[in-house]
Amino acid sequence: MPGSSRAKDTKPNQTNLQPKDQDTDDEPVISERFTPEEETNLLGESNDKKSEANTLFSSAKYENAITKYEEATSICPHYLNYELAVLKSNIAACHLKLDQWKEAIKSATDAIDGLDRLGKAEASQEQNLEEKNKNNNTEDDGVEEEIVSSGAQRSAPAEKEGGSAEVMRRKRQEDILRIRAKALMRRARARSELGGWSNLAGAEEDYKILSTMTNLSYADRKIVQAQLKILPPRTKAAQEKEMSEMWGKLKDLGNGMLKPFGLSTDNFQMVKDEKTGGYSMNFSQNGTG
Repeated sequence: MPGSSRAKDTKPNQTNLQPKDQDTDDEPVISERFTPEEETNLLGESNDKKSEANTLFSSAKYENAITKYEEATSICPHYLNYELAVLKSNIAACHLKLDQWKEAIKSATDAIDGLDRLGKAEASQEQNLEEKNKNNNTEDDGVEEEIVSSGAQRSAPAEKEGGSAEVMRRKRQEDILRIRAKALMRRARARSELGGWSNLAGAEEDYKILSTMTNLSYADRKIVQAQLKILPPRTKAAQEKEMSEMWGKLKDLGNGMLKPFGLSTDNFQMVKDEKTGGYSMNFSQNGTG
């Protein structure tokens, strides 16, 4: 795969060896980061592949676009969660165009998980920076802790003159929310299309999250509102169907076990106590209850 060998052959500048877990037999975890120059080059190659994939997507060549997006993913440094989330979300969009619902769900979920990891990492860095500032009684040296990696920052569009770190941070958060909304919309649709109790319930949860987001377009907000009206009865119907099928299978299994004794599941009736809401089992020799 073009570019992937370079990512593997380039030696990282820094290796953090975490101590082995005393309670497991796992090998020590190695966390690798490239130098800023290496990271910039790899990210540039990844972005070139992404641009090719975007062109293929616009031309409705979705299978080829997926291949290019995956090449971009393989080149991109593994710790750049935002850039990888963008690629995964775009792959999900391709799978939706191809009616590949399961694949779309997986890619969109990978994107969302990556953004979750990014949010936790940045929150931890922010907290560490605040604690450092509280405990630091010396004069500020003007150096701010890095939130965005050097390579990713270099590959980003140049900030206008007068741009502050706070403006950049706010823009970063807006970008993260934008990609999260796209990934959630794509996963929700794929879950709804695939159907089944679990998927429909998951789609409901995604649309509920989306309904609380303020960065949706008018068209997306209308879709969310419509789906939150349509999905509950679909989810309930799917639940009842699957529960009925499950009880049918259990009944067949029970009949097979009771047959040698001249009995069947019809000899046992579940009776609901209207006062407590609980159930009790009654036995009837003739099976009429």
